[in-house]
Amino acid sequence: MALRGIWVAALMSAAAVMGNAGAVEAQFGGLGGLVKRAGISLPSLRKEPISTSLADARWSDPSRDGFVPSSPKRSLSELQRTPNGGFVLQAGYFSFHGQSYCLHAGTHGPGNGDGYLYAPPLGSARDAVIAIVRNSVQHPEIDQHTIQALLWAILSRAKIEDLSNDQKMAAAQLLTPRQLAGLNRNVLDMLGSGPIADHLPKEVRSAMQAEADLRRMLATPGTSYGELERVAVLAGIAPVGAGSIGVPTGRWSQHPDGYWIRYLPGSYTNTVVEIWVPSDASGIGKEYDPATHIAVPGNTARQRLIQSGRPYRS
Repeated sequence: MALRGIWVAALMSAAAVMGNAGAVEAQFGGLGGLVKRAGISLPSLRKEPISTSLADARWSDPSRDGFVPSSPKRSLSELQRTPNGGFVLQAGYFSFHGQSYCLHAGTHGPGNGDGYLYAPPLGSARDAVIAIVRNSVQHPEIDQHTIQALLWAILSRAKIEDLSNDQKMAAAQLLTPRQLAGLNRNVLDMLGSGPIADHLPKEVRSAMQAEADLRRMLATPGTSYGELERVAVLAGIAPVGAGSIGVPTGRWSQHPDGYWIRYLPGSYTNTVVEIWVPSDASGIGKEYDPATHIAVPGNTARQRLIQSGRPYRS
């Protein structure tokens, strides 16, 4: 089916699922009413697509700093795969060099020995973001740059209908009609400037400006991936962000499913994930689904990285 046919069919199905525009409006809420609420917190006001933060990384295990399992390291790819593109865990020490994706535009990439901790995806676009990364495993023909641009579109609240043909095709392949309907709404840039933005912390204003720039660029025909990247991934030395904590490189997180995991990013595009499953761990037989893992940096000025079950090839 031609691209236009796929896209029209997807949107028609989405309309049938959602019922009408009013249903979508009710789902997202009216921005005018939000402005009038006194004392409302920023995350609630913005309904952040992905709100996962350092405070959500509650499984850090400093007691194992410097620990290296005695078992020989094996490739995670040796294990049975799941329909989600995940892996069925066995006892042992495993490693996987996978594609990862930036989920915090307008911040710095990994570097300078900063460690990363496990946290789950949270936020209003959680299901769509997980679906894109999870379903990408079954679509190796979709370029990593296309997937990253689609994720930046969601983070910046760009209208899916305004994206490039490649990005719209990827959205139609990776998302359900219901998810497409929920995302094909543009949030007014009410916080990008003016009295509300003037009273926000500098880092928040910078991230919001990056989102506004990405929205504009994604809707501009001919914008290259390199241009998007220059806005989303800041160059230069990263400052220490507000609320940062010291997390050494290679710190393990004790996953609630009963295994240990750590993240060693090469850049925002790729991360080596190491998993240790002790012989008596409850994690044996559980699924490691990379799309439900966000590597959160101890330095809040750096990017959150969602993991992928797609192997990274430089």
